[in-house]
Amino acid sequence: MRNWLKRYTPTQTEIQGHRWLRLFGTLLHDPNLWHLNRRSVSGGVAIGLFVMYLPPLGQMFIAAALAIWLRVNLPIAVALVWITNPVTIPPMYYFAYMIGCWVLGLPPRGFDPAFWLDWHHWLEILEPMLIGCLICASVCALVGYTTVRILWRWRVARQVKQRQARYRALFEALDKTPSSSRQT
Repeated sequence: MRNWLKRYTPTQTEIQGHRWLRLFGTLLHDPNLWHLNRRSVSGGVAIGLFVMYLPPLGQMFIAAALAIWLRVNLPIAVALVWITNPVTIPPMYYFAYMIGCWVLGLPPRGFDPAFWLDWHHWLEILEPMLIGCLICASVCALVGYTTVRILWRWRVARQVKQRQARYRALFEALDKTPSSSRQT
């Protein structure tokens, strides 16, 4: 998993050279922003999944600012906001709108593109959609953070068990050899 992440995430120099991220200057030199450890990755996942439900303008900048401020993995936080793209935005925001209507007790509108694209109706849907986006962002961030922490812990425990099994097999093999051959 770690090798896959390293292969597909941008390098430190690529991110430091990005036009908008150069605003952060020397803050990008903090090694905590680039480490792949349980705390850093889970924090980066939480930030990325939270910011993906914010309005689509400036998501990368907001994710980068939060990752720098909280000192978590910057490439992961910035990469995860790309879950929202022109294909995924309509179903994500409509789902958030439905959640907001449910919370506020409002009757939801159907998914009629003519209604949604007419800016005259945006004030009508803004409040439930923003509340739904906040709820969805919080739930996604919490689930992502918890999932990464649990999977990371499971993976480490599995590696420890495998290492113990290898050592146990090695010592059992040594115990089965004649004592005269071990003394040489």
